[in-house]
Amino acid sequence: MKPIRIAWLACFLVLTGLWLLADPLLWQQHTFIAIRNAFVNYTGLVAMGVMSVALMLATRPAVLEPALGGLDKMYRLHKWLGITALVMAIMHWAWTQAPQWLVGLGLLQRSQRTRAGPPDDALLRFLQSQRGAAETAGEWAFYAAVVLIALALVKRFPYRYFFSTHRLLAVAYLVLVFHALILMPATYWGQLIGPLMALLMAGGSMAAVLLLFRRAGRSRQAFGVVEQVTHHAEMNVLEVNIQLATRWAGHAAGQFAFVRFDGDAEPHPFTLSSAWQDDGRLLLLIKELGDYTASLPTRLHVGDVVRVEGPYGCFNFRGVKGVGQASGQIWIGGGIGITPFIARMKHLALHPDSEPVDLIHTVPRLDDHAAASLEHDAEAAGVQLHVMLDARDGRLTGERLRAMVPDWTVRSIWFCGPTGMGAALRRDLRAHGLRAAAFHQELFNLR
Repeated sequence: MKPIRIAWLACFLVLTGLWLLADPLLWQQHTFIAIRNAFVNYTGLVAMGVMSVALMLATRPAVLEPALGGLDKMYRLHKWLGITALVMAIMHWAWTQAPQWLVGLGLLQRSQRTRAGPPDDALLRFLQSQRGAAETAGEWAFYAAVVLIALALVKRFPYRYFFSTHRLLAVAYLVLVFHALILMPATYWGQLIGPLMALLMAGGSMAAVLLLFRRAGRSRQAFGVVEQVTHHAEMNVLEVNIQLATRWAGHAAGQFAFVRFDGDAEPHPFTLSSAWQDDGRLLLLIKELGDYTASLPTRLHVGDVVRVEGPYGCFNFRGVKGVGQASGQIWIGGGIGITPFIARMKHLALHPDSEPVDLIHTVPRLDDHAAASLEHDAEAAGVQLHVMLDARDGRLTGERLRAMVPDWTVRSIWFCGPTGMGAALRRDLRAHGLRAAAFHQELFNLR
């Protein structure tokens, strides 16, 4: 998670530092109105800056994946930036309202505004004439953005509605760009903060248009048909085989794609459970986790058209330079988090590796077919398999992992499963001496 923390902090500090260079607050008389005006500008700049970056990340720019650790990490950064934008926007609104509140409480005397004459420059006269419209539009866009971001943070809000409503943020953002361009102090344009904000808002506006017209990721899409559907009712898992009909660049084990089946309004992310053999075939293992996935067993049919976008992700089973010589790996698949490891085992069956690997699969239940398939894949890949059924074996802990794999200290650990489970294992193993960079975790939830 370190790269996305650095990226978030860099966004915040750069915007703050350039604002300090541009705003006269540090050397002017510190009246309440002067401080209020400065912080109205500051909170507005930061809110628009981080929201612009968040919009650009929402277009899924694959070029940034290596630096940020994969699209799952980029979406986490997108979420943090969204929360930051929400907080700063609320503070911006509060600072604009503060004088009115203080006057109403009798704590501040209403000041008399002095109207300056119209500026000589035609552009400045035009911008000044739009201030009223920009203030009104920005206020309503702020209210809309607050509601939409808040909905996105509510886990219980259904994914199908989240995806549709979240796109409306692009409309609110474009209105806020108009608000910012009109109301940002003219003196800022001659400072470094001006060109930076122009670049950020230009990039954010382009991203907003791509998202509104569903053009994000279009160059990475392929079309195919559903070739086979198998429902493992005991495990609430749907096995879907897809045959692609258009070009697919190929994928590595551990990557995922956004998949849109017939009748879907929006794409959904699923891990690819097959090794790429340049034959156009993909395998998805889909766990019933909500209304959408629960409907797929009755809705999907052989021959249905499917659109696949990707691949994405950096859960690639590679070592990290500079953290010592790891001699082997431990894979931990919690529930449906087993999917990237199935793809990796299929890859190792075709391209053997001498590195020792232990796979721990912890799951509530496992039917005979799935168990036999998992054992076959593990044997073909030369992987030591440990299956833990919740009712029979209890929960996986750091202590139990260390007992299963005595040389765990020289292994790298790859985890995919529930976020809380991964965090608990990471804390335990780090407390017992595991290097921080040796624990790799796929973020299970992209929201």
